[in-house]
Amino acid sequence: MTEQHEGRYPHVFTPITIGTMRLRNRIMVPPHGSGIGNLWGTDAEAETHMAYWESRALDGASWIDGVRGRVRNPVIPGFDTGGYGAETIGNYRQPNYVERVQELAHRLHRAGVVVTSQLTVIGGVPQSPGRVLSSPLTNARPHVMSTADVAEYVEEYRFSATRAREAGLDGIELHLNHDDMLEWFLSPLTNDRTDRYGGSLENRARFAVESLRAVREAVGSELTVGVRFNLREEMPEGYDEGGGVEVAQLLEATGLVDYLHAVVGSPWGDPSYIQSQHYDAAQWAELAGRVRKEVSLPVVYAGRVNTVAVAEQVLAAGHADVVGIARAYLAERDLLAKARAGREDEIRPCVGGNDCISRQYAEGLPFSCAVNPHVKTEAQGRWGEGDLGVAASPRKLLVIGGGPAGLELAALAAESGHQVALWEAGERLGGQLATVANAPTFDKYGEYLTWQEARLARLGVDVRRATTATVESVVAAEAEVVAVATGARPHRPVLPGVDLPHVVDAADVLGGTATVGDRVLIIARDDHLPPLTVADLLAGQGRQVTLVYGAQQPGQQLGRYILGGVLARLHKQKVEFRHLEEVRAIHADGVDVRHVYTFESQRLSGYDTVVLACGADSDDTLFQQLQGKVPELHVLGDAYAPRRLSFATRQAYALAEVLAGHPEVVDGRWSPSPVERIG
Repeated sequence: MTEQHEGRYPHVFTPITIGTMRLRNRIMVPPHGSGIGNLWGTDAEAETHMAYWESRALDGASWIDGVRGRVRNPVIPGFDTGGYGAETIGNYRQPNYVERVQELAHRLHRAGVVVTSQLTVIGGVPQSPGRVLSSPLTNARPHVMSTADVAEYVEEYRFSATRAREAGLDGIELHLNHDDMLEWFLSPLTNDRTDRYGGSLENRARFAVESLRAVREAVGSELTVGVRFNLREEMPEGYDEGGGVEVAQLLEATGLVDYLHAVVGSPWGDPSYIQSQHYDAAQWAELAGRVRKEVSLPVVYAGRVNTVAVAEQVLAAGHADVVGIARAYLAERDLLAKARAGREDEIRPCVGGNDCISRQYAEGLPFSCAVNPHVKTEAQGRWGEGDLGVAASPRKLLVIGGGPAGLELAALAAESGHQVALWEAGERLGGQLATVANAPTFDKYGEYLTWQEARLARLGVDVRRATTATVESVVAAEAEVVAVATGARPHRPVLPGVDLPHVVDAADVLGGTATVGDRVLIIARDDHLPPLTVADLLAGQGRQVTLVYGAQQPGQQLGRYILGGVLARLHKQKVEFRHLEEVRAIHADGVDVRHVYTFESQRLSGYDTVVLACGADSDDTLFQQLQGKVPELHVLGDAYAPRRLSFATRQAYALAEVLAGHPEVVDGRWSPSPVERIG
C-alpha cells in the first residue's frame, strides 16, 4: 500500500546525495522554529523545541535546516540594536550551544534526517556596506563597515562553522538573502562602495566568498556547505532574475559550495520572504528552474510549497532537486506519512495567513498556528491523531456553535474519548470561516473547513445543523458539559445614517447577499484583514473602492510578512486609502469624516454603497442564560471576545485540556504551562 501511494509522488520519495548528506527523499524543512521553545533556554523550553523537530523527522522529512544560526554581531559597547534579528551574541557563542545542538542532532539523526544550520546576520542592525537603505519603509541610518569590520565578520563566520562542526551538524548554509548583511554587500542597490568590496559583481560578492572560504576551511570535507540566496531582488534597483543566475554561477565557480538554496522575497515587500495566501503555490519555482539549468550544483527551492502534491510538481518540472516545506509542516505533523498512505484528505491544510508570524512579531503574542493548536505540545508525546491522550473521565459534551472554535473543540474532545454532540443553528458549519472562504485568496480556508467536517465525521461526532439551541433544549439534552461557541454578530457603530438602505455589512458582502453599487466607501474599524479582504473582493469586481481608517496605517495587527502582499494587490486595483479620519455620519451619497487629531471635518461624497467593516460583538446571550442550569458550562471563541482563527483554535485546545484533566488549573480556570508563560 505504501509503495503504491509513494508512486503518486515518485520525485518526492526518490533519495539524493548532496555533498556529504544522503537524503531519503526530496523534502527539506527550512528554519521556522524560533517561536517553538528556546533551544538555549531552560531544559523545558529546549525540550519543547527539540520535540517539535523530532516529530517532523519521525514523519519522514529528510533534511531539517532548523538550528537557529545567528552570527555574533560585534557592535560597540553600549549600542542598542533593534528590530527582528537584532542580536549581538548570536547563537554560536551561546555557552550551551554545543551541548544543546549535539542533543538535537543526535535525536534527529536517530530519526533518520540530516541536520543543518544557517549563518545569518539579518538586517545587519546596524552593519551595512554603505549608506543606501534596502527599504523605503525604514530610515535608521547604518554603520558603514570598514575593511577591518569585514575581516572581523569573516573570522566570526569561521568560528561559527567550527562550532557547528563540533556540535555534530551535517551542514552549514550561508545566508545571502532576505536583507541579510551579506545580501546588502551583494546588491547593486545597497552596495555603493568604491573599494574592493564594491562595484562589480565579483567585488560585491567578495565578502560572501571570503566568508565561504573561512567556513570551508573550518569544516573541511566533513560538512556540506550551501548558500541560500535570492533569485532576484524586489527593489527595481537591485539585481533582476538574470542577475540571480549570475550570482548562482559565481557561487558555483568558487568550488566552495555543495548546493544552492533559491528563494525570493524581502522582509517587507511584494512578496515578503514568507509568502502569504495572496500568492499562488510555488509561484516562483520556475525562476529556480532557470538557475538549475545554468549550474551543475543541486538546487533547493522554497516558497509557498504548501502540499506534497505541489512539491511533486516542482520536482517533476525540473525546477529543483529538493523542495523546502515549512508552514505546511506547522499545520500537519504527519504530512509525509499521510501522503504515503494515500490519506491526503486527512492532511490538515495550511491556510497561509501568516498569523504564526504576525502573532509574534506584530503583537508580541505566543507562537501559534491558526489551524493546528498541537504545535508546541509535541513534548507531551505522540498519542495518535490527538496530543491530549485519553480523558481521565470521559463525559458527555454538548458544543453549541459550529464555527472555528466549536469545530475544533468538538474534534479534540472526541479524540480524547468524550461523547460529543455539536449543534449549529445554520444550515452549514463554519460560521465566519464559511463566509470568508468566498473571498479572493481564501480558498485554503474553505479546504480547512472541509477538512474539519470530514474529521468530525471520522470521529463520530453527532453534528446537528439547523438546530437552534435554547435553554430548554440544552437542559433537556442532559449533557455533563456544555460549551457555548455561539460566535459574534457584525458590529454596527452608533452613527447617524447607519440604517440607511445603502449601508451594508462586510459579512453580507462576502456572503454575496448584499447589493453593492459601483462606488464603494468602506468604514474600516478592524486592525486585521477583514476591511482589506472585502476591498479586494469589490475591487476585483471592477468597483471603485475607498477605505477610511482612523488609524495611521491599515492592518496594524498584520506583520510585515503579509501586509505588503495584500497592499500591493489593492494598489494594483486602484483602491484608495484615507487615514487618520473617523467617520462621524453617513448620508445618502457619502459620509462626514473628522481628523482624529485636529477634529477638522469634511464631507466625502459620490458613493453608492457604504460597507461597515467594523469588527464584531460577542453573542454570549445563551451562555448567560445557561448560568446555573447545567452541571458544567464554558464559553469560548468569539462568544467570549471576537478575535481570529488562531485564537479560536488555541482556546479550543486549552478547554480540551481542561476536559481531559491534564492542564495546570488555578481556581478552576485553565492557565498556561510554565513553558508557555516563559515564552
